[in-house]
Amino acid sequence: MDSTEVATKPHAVCIPAPFPSHIKAMLKFAKLLHHRGFHITFVNTEFNHKRFLKSLGPNSLDGLPDFQFEAIPDGIPDSDEDATPDLTLLSESIRKQNFLAPFHTLLAKLNNDAISTSSNPPVTCIVSDGFMSTFTIIAAEEIGAPIVLFYTIAACSFMGCKQLRAVVEKGLAPLKDESCFTNGYLDTVIDWIPGMRDIRLRDLPSFLQTTNSDDITSNLITEGTDRAHEASAVVLHTFDALEPDVLDALSSMLPHVYTVGPLQLHLNQIPEHPLKMGYSLWKEETECLEWLNTKAPNSVVYVNFGSIVVVTPEQLVEFGWGLANSKLPFFWVIRPDLVVGESAILPPEFVAETKERSLIAGWCPQEQVLNHPSVGGFLTHSGWNSTVESITAGVPMLCWPFFGDQQMNCRYTCNEWGIGMEISNDVKRDEVEKLVKELMEGEKGKKMKNKVMEWKKLAEEATGPHGSSSTNLENLVNEVLLRKS
Repeated sequence: MDSTEVATKPHAVCIPAPFPSHIKAMLKFAKLLHHRGFHITFVNTEFNHKRFLKSLGPNSLDGLPDFQFEAIPDGIPDSDEDATPDLTLLSESIRKQNFLAPFHTLLAKLNNDAISTSSNPPVTCIVSDGFMSTFTIIAAEEIGAPIVLFYTIAACSFMGCKQLRAVVEKGLAPLKDESCFTNGYLDTVIDWIPGMRDIRLRDLPSFLQTTNSDDITSNLITEGTDRAHEASAVVLHTFDALEPDVLDALSSMLPHVYTVGPLQLHLNQIPEHPLKMGYSLWKEETECLEWLNTKAPNSVVYVNFGSIVVVTPEQLVEFGWGLANSKLPFFWVIRPDLVVGESAILPPEFVAETKERSLIAGWCPQEQVLNHPSVGGFLTHSGWNSTVESITAGVPMLCWPFFGDQQMNCRYTCNEWGIGMEISNDVKRDEVEKLVKELMEGEKGKKMKNKVMEWKKLAEEATGPHGSSSTNLENLVNEVLLRKS
């Protein structure tokens, strides 16, 4: 490629929020843009940059001539290499705009390089995680580039985030005192959110469930959606058929909303991407795929609570015995840092009882697992990536939401889409056993399986040649990202 071609290539700087699920979604989006001819600079925090090198190998971030990785400091003290940093500390750092100066310096360096070396084109647009918008909008204004805010969450969760300020103004939050957790207060129905019905206070982002009027993460979420209308466009990782009512409401609140999901279904249609790196900050163990090969179709329960959720030792044991007593085969991912403050230890009796029909791993290639014919159900924390991956694989869910947007995802999975059942927060083995059996062998389980196959088909249509997500992605590129400011 000669220097004239390089100079005219569009250059997108992609910056995810520094959490595993946000990085994964942004990296998929960046690959799609790269396939459409963009030069990509992908910006991680130094902490996550190091974690990638550790999990994927020392050359994993060498990138390609036109897909480069950069790192900026996150402004918080170094912590253990293999656990996700403290959410509150990171939220505070983003809110204080500790990222702004290093991000601005990086943009200036990229533009200077473009002038001096002509090997990279100048920056033409910024694709920022929506929750980083407190500083990325300022940086985009400074260099005069269009900015797209990519919210790696469902439209229903994004709408929930947009309502946080109103919930506080109406005096519904913060909670008056601790009794609100037990007296049914959280079941108060919020009936004024556009495009949504039967939403309870407990379904809104869980950061509201505090007695602290200055909850740092809640403030970050509020500020992270406050400026959405200032962006050149808002992108959501969902598809039109899945959330029509909420999307209609959002379209009347914001000038440009593009649904582009599920991203993986777009990637499946293009020849293998030359960037050969995975998405995981943990080393993925692939032996599980051989184990799954030995199991009957739709017979295995897959259990994974994502990258941030933590459980107590008691909850771990209750889940374990619930799975054991179901007598069904299961594959359970137990991260090194899953159990609060200690290592995950399951009783020897549990191990003896389940050794013939269970497999436990530290991490796995989740999408391959969900798409494996032997997996028949997914016990999940209802993170959005996991929910989308389950829908696209046609696998029904048992939901145990933990925090953030997971309550809303669970509410929609179970009540609106008919593809999940919720496990109560106070987890008990008898309930786990009963629901696992219902999911895998019961009438309700069969209905959910049929329903999720319908959603899978609609997701495939959305990302097909003339589908809504494909059209939106095309329009986003041509109308926004390639627009000369």
